Amino acid sequence: MFTLPDRVRDRACSLGPSGAAWLAGLPDLVAGLAADWALTIGEPLSGGSASLVLRATDGNGEPVVLKLGQPDGPLAEQADTLRRAGGRGYARLQRFDEARNALLVEGLGPSLETAGSSPERTIEVLCALLREAWLVPRPAAPPGAPEKAASLGAFIGEAWPALGRPGPERVIETALGYAERRAAAYDPDRSVVVHGDPHPANALLRRGDGYVFVDPDGFLADPGYDLGVVLRDWLPELAGTDDPDALLRGYCRLLARRAGVDAEVIWEWGFLERVSTGLYCLRYGAPELGRRFLASAERLR
Repeated sequence: MFTLPDRVRDRACSLGPSGAAWLAGLPDLVAGLAADWALTIGEPLSGGSASLVLRATDGNGEPVVLKLGQPDGPLAEQADTLRRAGGRGYARLQRFDEARNALLVEGLGPSLETAGSSPERTIEVLCALLREAWLVPRPAAPPGAPEKAASLGAFIGEAWPALGRPGPERVIETALGYAERRAAAYDPDRSVVVHGDPHPANALLRRGDGYVFVDPDGFLADPGYDLGVVLRDWLPELAGTDDPDALLRGYCRLLARRAGVDAEVIWEWGFLERVSTGLYCLRYGAPELGRRFLASAERLR
């Protein structure tokens, strides 16, 4: 019926019995949703690993996308963020089934990642889109999740020794110092509903309406966090220069100008994300990518 992407399978397997049960039940789960929502299922979309994302068409022949979250990733908050956005800055939510951890959104066009734009142009587009996405109303009862910097610091502190201490200790110490500083600066009153992972592959083209985001995490945080995620990437560009620090600092200044956020705040979030993402990839089935993130952090001053 469909080919399960290796990254999705590998991550599910890393979850142990719950992931194995999810994998075993996928054919029946997809078939049941297709019947209930009058969908014709197509091929998976590539990219992430924490969900199975399938192209589909609805009963009217319109393109849609079906997303099924793995057992450790409930989609309720994502669905709620999309519902509150109402299509502004985000894909339009069509259906959500909490019991089956599945949602359905409008079909969209190609991603910003495939547009062939320069890094500078990509950053400008993402900043403009983030400024719109940050206008999503807060939830009536914000979830009591830990502050993001503190949770990233805790993850790094636990994962680095558990994974055999990959990378130099000074990189970890720098990341943990930035985590402490960002956590201490947290101000709930100045927080926004962040996307949480606004990289170019999560910005897709809506016909006649420019780019919109998909896959929001949708939690309250410093807007600098989202900008740090944008700064986190650019691995090919960093690998291809003799001075990655100068190149990334230039991107950081552009982000600061376009979004109106302090450049040093963005830099700290970006480094923290770079290190935590590297460790996350090592733990959850993408070791080569994880090593590239950590190697890029090692080259920054």
